[in-house]
Parts: sequence; C-alpha cells; structure tokens
Amino acid sequence: MTELEAARAGQITPAMQKVAEEEGLSPEFIRDGVAQGKIVLIKARQSGRVVGVGAGLTTKVNASVGTSSELCDPELETRKAKLAERAGADTLMELSAAGDIDAIRRQIIEAVQLPVGNVPLYQAFCEVLRKYHDPARLEPEALFELIERQCADGIAFMAIHCGINLFTIERLKNQGYRYGGLVSKGGSLMAQWMVKNQRENPLYEQFDRLVAILKKYDTVLSLGNGLRAGAIHDSFDRAQVAELLLNCELAERARAAGCQVMVEGPGHVPLDEIEASVLLAKKMSGGAPYYMLGPLPTDVGAPFDHITAAVGAALSAKAGADLICYVTPAEHLSLPNEEDVVIGVKAARLAAHIGDVVKLRGKADLKDMQVSKDRRDLKWARVFENLLFPEDARRLVQERKSVKERRCSMCGDLCALEQAEVVFKDFVSGLKKNE
Repeated sequence: MTELEAARAGQITPAMQKVAEEEGLSPEFIRDGVAQGKIVLIKARQSGRVVGVGAGLTTKVNASVGTSSELCDPELETRKAKLAERAGADTLMELSAAGDIDAIRRQIIEAVQLPVGNVPLYQAFCEVLRKYHDPARLEPEALFELIERQCADGIAFMAIHCGINLFTIERLKNQGYRYGGLVSKGGSLMAQWMVKNQRENPLYEQFDRLVAILKKYDTVLSLGNGLRAGAIHDSFDRAQVAELLLNCELAERARAAGCQVMVEGPGHVPLDEIEASVLLAKKMSGGAPYYMLGPLPTDVGAPFDHITAAVGAALSAKAGADLICYVTPAEHLSLPNEEDVVIGVKAARLAAHIGDVVKLRGKADLKDMQVSKDRRDLKWARVFENLLFPEDARRLVQERKSVKERRCSMCGDLCALEQAEVVFKDFVSGLKKNE
C-alpha cells in the first residue's frame, strides 16, 4: 500500500507522523493532504528519512550531482552529495551520465541520509549511445526494465518525461522552434527518438505500466518538463504549455491509480510570469506539489546564476511552489565543483525561506522576529542561534575579529543600536518585560 492509498483509507502511517512532527503540524493535516494529492511523502529507504513536500509545508530544496562524459569521477560526486546534505539540502538528485551508472547510483544512495531521485532517461540513452551511437536504438522494454531496477535500488522519486510526445513536438515545430532551443537532455533525446522512429513516447504510451512500477516501490512520480523554457523569451510558449497540460492530466491519472505524484516546471521565466506559472500548474493539476527548476528570470547571469535563480525561487515559494531545485554558480558553464554545490544549496535555502516568510507567515518568520530582537539588544550568541547559516556567520566574525564587546566593525563608535538605546532604554526594557 502506498502512502496515498493509506491516506485515502484514513490511516496515519509512521511516515505521516514523522513529517507532522518535523513541520509542527497535526498528523491528520498531513494525512488529509496526502489523500488529496496535495502533499507527497518522499522516503529514503536506506535511512528511513521522510521529506514532506506540498501545501502547508515549508518549501524544500533539492540538490543535484552526477557524472558527465567530460568529467566522470564517482568519488567527487559522492563528496558533493555529502556536502549538499551537510549544507541543508532536503533531497538529492543523482544525474550521472557516464561511468558505471548503476554502481554510482548505489554508492551515492548509501552515502547520504537524503531521499535520492533521478532521471531514468539519462542512463537509458547513455547506455544506448555507448553501444550503438544512436539514441533511436533505445528499446522501450529495456527502458522499463531500467526504471524498475532503479526503483529497486532505492530511488525515492523519479523525474520522468511523459509529456513530451508527438503532439507537443508538433506544437514546437508549428511555432517555429525557439530562442533557447530544447534544453532538457532527456527531452531532446526522447524527441530525437520519436522523430527518427516515427513512434510515440513509450513513457506516455505505456503510462499505466510506468505508474504500476513506481507504485510497487512507492517511488514518487515527478512529471518532468522536457519542453521547459531555456530562455525567458520562450516562457509560456505553446509547446511548454501543451506539455504542462498533458502532465497535469497524467498527474490526475497517477493519483487515481494510487501513485504519489508531483509536477515539474518551468525553467527560464521573466519575473512577471513566475507567479502565474505556479498558479497555472497548481490549478490544472488539482494542487499537486510543484517542483520548480529555477526559475531563472534572466538569461545573462552566468556565473552568478545561483543569485538569478534565488530571485526566481523566492517569488516561486511565495506563490506556492513546494520544492526548489538549486542552481549553482557553474550553471550554463560547467559541471559544478564542491564549492559550487554548497553555495547553490545555501542560496536556494535562503530563497525558499524568503518565500516561506510570506507563504507561512506566523510560522516561518518566527526566527526573523527573534533575530531582530536579539540584534536590537546586541546579543550576538542568540543572533547566531537563529540564523540560517550560523557557522558561516561565526567564522566571518572570528576571522575578521569584527565584534568587540557589543558593537561590530560595521558602525564602531557610531553603533545605531547603542545610540538608540540611550534614548529608548526605558521603552525597550518595557518591551522585554512583555515578551
């Protein structure tokens, strides 16, 4: 029985109980959200960790690691996975496309406590290209066998490109292609497979078979956006919207079958379209959790696209996005290194919190309120306790010897808080008594 089926039967499972405790919510709230398909429980079978993603919960952050044909170092990717976990990622995607992919996947799953996801088309096409040098030689049977093997290994959620099919490819052709092209690796290879073979995408054509495999392992289906925009001027084009429409219909079918599901989107999106992107996906999918890739509101930010994405992610979280995929400084330029991974996770966590301050007002902003009071009172130790990144803050203060007694080197003798305290001391004392 999947978590969705258990919730519909009125049961509160251990996974629901864990998420309720972590989120400070009732188990009944989690159960009802799962039953409605508005919350998914992503479970790490290797560790027992459960991450709740969806309506009413804090916005989660995903980090991605994996080899490429240009840099295949499994040990490096394992270190990056551990660093992502230490930096505060909630989930991890293992996206290797070179080397012994089965072995790398298993190694990374065992190296972390996090739920690990992947994109099965990466391995499928990687192996076909090695053997035949032609993606059109992929056999659907081999693809479904691979998906089951990955689920059996402990993959907790899968980004699967079901909505890129002959219909959506026709929309792409009819609109005269795009400014940014087709930027999804899995999407572009599947498009090539369909066009060369003049056949429908087997993941769409045999969707019920796919759902049955994922349901067997209670692996969460993440409906991938192979036609996501790779340029802000492609946002909301007909091909992208057609795929989103199909994915939302498929989400409904998956839920009806008892499979947990979330929807992905959207890539590069100008600032004024981000909220609409979230609301559209949520409404059409019946409130399925929304997994945001980016979004990047400009195309010229490299090598600072972790900042670009943080701007988009904060707006996305505020609008109701549930899971944010990190972007590193290396985006559009290189496979990220270890430092890039840490920076990417922390930027995404900060963005998610900024959105949650509005989305979950009265809950997510409590630390902000406490930090403000402790800054007012120049209580440095308590300030550090409530920061998102206390170790980094302490290290900066120590390295620069910036705090002497109460004041820091920013204002020195002109410390505004100390000067104000002279005037408002009695008033501040009264505030403290009432807190």
